[in-house]
Amino acid sequence: MPRTASPQSETAAKKRPIRVVLAKIGLDGHDRGIQVVARALRDAGMEVIYTGLWQTPEAVVRAAEDEDADVLGISILSGAHMKQIPMLINRLRERGLEHVTVIVGGIIPEADIPKLQALGVAKVFTPGSPLKEISEFLEATVRR
Repeated sequence: MPRTASPQSETAAKKRPIRVVLAKIGLDGHDRGIQVVARALRDAGMEVIYTGLWQTPEAVVRAAEDEDADVLGISILSGAHMKQIPMLINRLRERGLEHVTVIVGGIIPEADIPKLQALGVAKVFTPGSPLKEISEFLEATVRR
């Protein structure tokens, strides 16, 4: 059942650190980049939960719900982003988690970025994106 935040819990959420769940979905087995991002976000004061490799969209959404995540960050290098991300976004909606900010990182062709954003992805970070840019984006987006 979807949860709705009370005014008190919204105030508490603004005071607590941003909670970020990071995941690798699909068959992609390379996770050095997401580990670097996890450390950078942690160093920026966020609470980071990394679910590990080879996750399904369902498992990742369950983790985001269980961890009361503000952000769900997906790293994908396999080229399956146009199949995996729509499934993930649909699962979030089914669980009433539209308020969770979704970011995607990895090898994403420029032509696919607007398509992902139209689905509900807040931002796509490609290789070489400065770590500070990611943390600043999350601070600005979640704290609004």
